[in-house]
Amino acid sequence: MSAAAVDVREAASAAPAAQFAPTQGYWRSVFSRLMRDKVTVICALVILALILMAVFAPWIAPEDPLKGSVMKRLRPIGSEGYPLGSDELGRDMLSRLIFGARLSLVMGIVPVLCALGIGGLLGITAGFHGGRVNTAIMRTVDVFYAFPSVLLAVAISGALGAGITNAILSLTIVFIPPIARVAESVTTQVRALDYVEAARASGAGNFTIIRVHILGNVMGPVFVYATSLLSVCMILAAGLSFLGLGTKPPLPEWGLMLNTLRTAIFQNPWVAALPGLMIFLVSFCFNLLSDGVRSAMDVTR
Repeated sequence: MSAAAVDVREAASAAPAAQFAPTQGYWRSVFSRLMRDKVTVICALVILALILMAVFAPWIAPEDPLKGSVMKRLRPIGSEGYPLGSDELGRDMLSRLIFGARLSLVMGIVPVLCALGIGGLLGITAGFHGGRVNTAIMRTVDVFYAFPSVLLAVAISGALGAGITNAILSLTIVFIPPIARVAESVTTQVRALDYVEAARASGAGNFTIIRVHILGNVMGPVFVYATSLLSVCMILAAGLSFLGLGTKPPLPEWGLMLNTLRTAIFQNPWVAALPGLMIFLVSFCFNLLSDGVRSAMDVTR
């Protein structure tokens, strides 16, 4: 896999032994580092603002995002009544961008969260049990690495059919393998530590060891790696909608808006570029936020 599997080994090694069995003071120091990183704080505030904008879209948007007028199509930015212009059907671009944040963020975040749960479970199971269980799970996961992430997402969405649910399902399948790989690698490291061996020698069962000693130490690095996939998922989700495999018209979604506005790129390029600018902004903020969280959790720095 290409984009979705970027830095899998680096993410797995980003959790040194000093980070295992973190204490309350460790998490306090992580939070303190995050608060001192101005770039990370700004990116977090931007993402929070976009989420709030999506949640309160009906009260924030000045117009109905589905209401258009052929007489008012492709109005430039700054037109009266259209602060960000209008699209090819005369619909208010500001309203459509605000409402489009709903589907765009859902399609960018939900697949990663679902993959985090499924891939994390598979990786922890494989790393903890080892042997044939590890071989069966990880060799199955390795099959998906034979396909680039974009091609795999398009193929699955094309086979399942267009639609938001199928797009989310296809993106979830794309991101399960890299998350499972990181979870398996970190679990293998934690399993060999002394306190896990001591718990096993004291008679603790596998479920207790995983719940008390493994899960808390593994999910931190895995979660950090998952945040780095959010920007990739945003771009892939927009790409599926652009190709007609995601959101269906007339629902507002940034990738679909890019598709419908591509014919107007020579007539009104600034308006046509607005959905792409929003995708870039969110992806950029997710990338910087992931880097900030990774740096804050790296106690060796």
